[in-house]
Amino acid sequence: MLPSRRTVLLLALLPALATAAPPAGEQARIDALIGAVEAERDLRFVRNGKAYSAAEAAQFLREKQRMTGPDLATAEDFIEHIGSRSSTTGQPYLIRFADGRQQPAADFLRARLAPR
Repeated sequence: MLPSRRTVLLLALLPALATAAPPAGEQARIDALIGAVEAERDLRFVRNGKAYSAAEAAQFLREKQRMTGPDLATAEDFIEHIGSRSSTTGQPYLIRFADGRQQPAADFLRARLAPR
């Protein structure tokens, strides 16, 4: 028995769905969040106990988003699934400021999340 036209169409669309990006407006909000990290030159992004520069953090967040793929639909998803904690160790990411204060990266990102 041959597959129906509907089944063939759904199978043809699966690769496109698997690589779907967040809607343009949400991607712009995600880009702004990454830009907020990158703009804080004195900031250190602490991941699994090691501190990284703002530029390294931004590069890491972009790459992690690229690797995560279609699991992100909103900027809040980005914060929750990419910007909050290590997917390997489960440790929360931290933001360390020049004066030594630290804050969870999720809090830092949510404070900079532009309204819709």
